[in-house]
Amino acid sequence: MLDHCSTYSVVDEGLRTAGICLAVDYGARHDPERHGGMAHVLEHLLMSYPLVGADSLAEYVERLGGRTNAETGLEHMLFHAQVLAEDTEEVLGLLLDAVGRPRHDAAVLESERTVVVQELAAAAADPVDTVQDAFLADLFPGHALGRPVGGTLPEVEALGLSDISDGHRDVFLSSRSALVVVAPFTPASLLPGTPNGARPAVNLRPRPAVALGKVAPRAPRWADDFSWVSIGARSAPAGAPGRHCFQILAELFGSSAASPLYRTLRGEKGLAYSFQAWDRGYTEAGAWRVLVGADTGKGEEVIEVVTRALMAMAERGPTSVDLETARRQARSAMLFGTESPLEHAQLLARQRVKDPGWTVEVEEKALQDVTAKDVAAAAARILDGLVVTVRPEAS
Repeated sequence: MLDHCSTYSVVDEGLRTAGICLAVDYGARHDPERHGGMAHVLEHLLMSYPLVGADSLAEYVERLGGRTNAETGLEHMLFHAQVLAEDTEEVLGLLLDAVGRPRHDAAVLESERTVVVQELAAAAADPVDTVQDAFLADLFPGHALGRPVGGTLPEVEALGLSDISDGHRDVFLSSRSALVVVAPFTPASLLPGTPNGARPAVNLRPRPAVALGKVAPRAPRWADDFSWVSIGARSAPAGAPGRHCFQILAELFGSSAASPLYRTLRGEKGLAYSFQAWDRGYTEAGAWRVLVGADTGKGEEVIEVVTRALMAMAERGPTSVDLETARRQARSAMLFGTESPLEHAQLLARQRVKDPGWTVEVEEKALQDVTAKDVAAAAARILDGLVVTVRPEAS
């Protein structure tokens, strides 16, 4: 079973369903050299291996009327389900069994490898996916954070069952994890005195950081086609004091009709129908970016508008109205998730696998404490290391 798992139960007696989420501090960046894609393939397998006397976890939960899925990121994996309240205990036990004691099967590996290869092909055909992978590769050159989550086709095709079972035993099971259940009651298996119950926050030394190399920005190579352009830079690492200013900056540059960039990029200039902004924190650094769909011949103008907007933000900061709007949007995005048992469980598991003391209330205060001066400093930092990545590129 998982060696370092904290458990949390959130009781809401008004619910009729339950959200279950297990987050594991193991992601694509932890794949061994030449074994890229291993965490992603393992995620597929743990959801697909047959259970004792039953179908796979995914199929079994769906037969109960529930929903289940899993995802792999750069630094974590999530396994989650939403089920009828009366099925909580059973599904929780099956989930822990599926991820903790898998029955490795070569036939399932070959079947899921085919699925993963198709997934890689679909991603390669989607410029939105490829530009985001390429942006991280440009932002973190030669570093594990710049490797694609799914690995490459040769890496996936070369993975053997022993590679995956060794990774599961030696890395996955020994990683910090957090299990959260949001339900109308605390499952009996999580009560104090039970094997899985009332596990306190894990006191496990964090994984060591790996030094980042320098970023070498390069001029975009525009194809004669509609393009996706990612404009951004490194931001603060996960858990760094004051990193919330980058989240607020992302709201100010996001696709909301209330954002300053929306007013310029779409309202005044009519340059973009679709764009978005986000900030993500990783161990060594964060990644902040604006992603814009640019029509043929409009890419350079898009870059100029975004850059000028960053310059203005760095020089003057946001207006009081824009700052309060961005704070409220960041807060509501988080709180809306707590209204759904599944999203609530995912939010808590994702955060507490990294920081066992994380709470919604502390996060709300941190967002509210961001000042205009903080945002201006964040914009200046983004400008100082600006990277522009375009897909498709000219051949």
